[in-house]
Amino acid sequence: MSNRESQGAAKHAGRAVWLKQLHQWHWISSALCLLGMFLFSITGITLNHASQIEAKPTVVRKQAEAPAALVAQLKALGEERDGEKAPLPEAAERWLRETWSVKAGGREAEWSADEVYLPMPKAGGDAWVRIGFDDGAAEFENTDRGWISWLNDVHKGRNTGTAWNWFIDIFAVMCLVFCITGLLILKFHAANRPFTWPMVGLGMLIPIVIALLFIH
Repeated sequence: MSNRESQGAAKHAGRAVWLKQLHQWHWISSALCLLGMFLFSITGITLNHASQIEAKPTVVRKQAEAPAALVAQLKALGEERDGEKAPLPEAAERWLRETWSVKAGGREAEWSADEVYLPMPKAGGDAWVRIGFDDGAAEFENTDRGWISWLNDVHKGRNTGTAWNWFIDIFAVMCLVFCITGLLILKFHAANRPFTWPMVGLGMLIPIVIALLFIH
C-alpha cells in the first residue's frame, strides 16, 4: 500500500471514529431531551396563544381568628421588623398548617406594625395569608388558574423552585449538545447530500426574515 493510500485509510478511519462518537452523543442527548422538548413545544404553543385560551380561575377564601398568644408574638415581631421582609416564626407556620394546611416553608413575609402578609406565588396560581394584629383576624386566599396556566409557568420557570430551574438549565445544555452534534453530523454527510447546506441555510433564513419584517 502506498503512502497516499495509507494516509487516506487513516483519514477515513479517523472520520469513522468521530462520526460514531457524534452519533452516540446525538442519540444520548436526544433521548435525555425527548420529554422536555415535547413539553416545551406544547407549552410554546399555549404561551403563544395565551390570550385566546380561556382560563377560569378558581378562588378559595378562608377566614379564622389567630390565637391571642400568637397574635401577641407576631405583633412584637411586627414592631421590630416594620417595613422588612422575614419568615414567619415556627409557631405561626404550625398554626397555618393546622388551620388551613398551608405550608409556609420559610417564605419571607412582609411585616408592618399592623399586620403580617405572606405572599405564596406558585406555578399556575397564587396564594397569600394575612394576619392582623389589632383583632387577630386571619385571611387565606388561594387562586388556581388551571393546568394550562400551570404548564405555561413551568415553561417559563415562574415560581417553580430551585430544582426545576436547575432542570431547565441542564435541559438547555442537552439541547445545545443535540443541535451541535446534529450540525456536525450534517457536515460529515454533506458531501453526499447536496441539499444539506441549502436546507440549513433556509432554516436559518426564515426566522431571520420573519423577525426583521414582521416584529416591530
